Amino acid sequence: MTLSVVVPCYNEHANVAPMVAALDSALAGLAWEVIFVDDDSPDGTHMAARALAQSDARVRCIRRIGRRGLSGAVIEGALSSSAAYVAVIDGDMQHDETRLKPMLEALAAGADLAVGSRHVAGGDSAGLGSPLRVRLSTGGIRVAQLLTGANISDPMSGFFMLRRALFEQLTGRLTGQGFKILLDLVLASPKPLNIVEIPYKFRPRQAGESKLDALVLAQFAGLLLDKILRGTVPLRFIAFALVGAFGVVVNLLVMQLARRAGWDFTSAQSIGTLIAMIANFQLNNHLTYRAQRLRKARAWRGLALFLAVCSLGAIANIGIAKALYIENGSGLLAGAAGAAVGVVWNYAVSATLVWRVK
Repeated sequence: MTLSVVVPCYNEHANVAPMVAALDSALAGLAWEVIFVDDDSPDGTHMAARALAQSDARVRCIRRIGRRGLSGAVIEGALSSSAAYVAVIDGDMQHDETRLKPMLEALAAGADLAVGSRHVAGGDSAGLGSPLRVRLSTGGIRVAQLLTGANISDPMSGFFMLRRALFEQLTGRLTGQGFKILLDLVLASPKPLNIVEIPYKFRPRQAGESKLDALVLAQFAGLLLDKILRGTVPLRFIAFALVGAFGVVVNLLVMQLARRAGWDFTSAQSIGTLIAMIANFQLNNHLTYRAQRLRKARAWRGLALFLAVCSLGAIANIGIAKALYIENGSGLLAGAAGAAVGVVWNYAVSATLVWRVK
């Protein structure tokens, strides 16, 4: 086997058969396989892949239950390969599979990493479509280049190829979180990689929905912070701390509004704490624990558990805030100190009781 093409996917049922047909045409003459790594899509993506696998031994499928996230899917798919080279391509048919052979040629000529780029001569990002997606992508690229100094024009690309042996060497250094793994690979290498960028035209999506949104960009920012801090602080804690900081702001704003409405300090701090806890739960459910996101009835149960357990932290929050307020009379300082106690407590219980991260 020369090449394994890893396709991380979620709700891409309609694109499975077209993807296999496109790879069959683009990789004619090569010994290749495609590995669909499906995060238990409700649309039955894994069933579409397995139906093809029954008649085509080049098609494989890994169905992940209880785990989500593009980076983790790519890692599992690549580590299941025995091919000499591993390529990663999105399952939405927006990447140009005909560029896989030029990527393979670049690696055979001595490159460490071949990256499909929309931002070099001959490339095109018109398939991004909406102005919002263009701004999100452009902003992420500029921030990544500024903070990391990575010599690559499209660090947010999800279309690349490298030797499987190199991927395995770098795996232990990867964060494995979020939806952008290319920059994680580049920054995980202990020595600079010889990177060749292959231009391609980013095609409009024909089926399904885009996964690029503000939350994906926020997770990408968390990855950059993790690399800057050299892994000394867990990525999930960074995300949780950012959410906690937002909760502190919410707490203080609500408290100040309540005070202006004539509420006493204890009541104002109590309502501020409650609303901040609800806001923190929602943000953590959609950002920090996106891979374990609670939905529908489980989300309501999770919220109830979050509020019930965190009420103990809220008691400490209110008690500390009240004591400081009595001592120095500064409601802002007292409220901030109480909210900080609540954030620490929320982090402690979230992984163990609410989202049950293994």
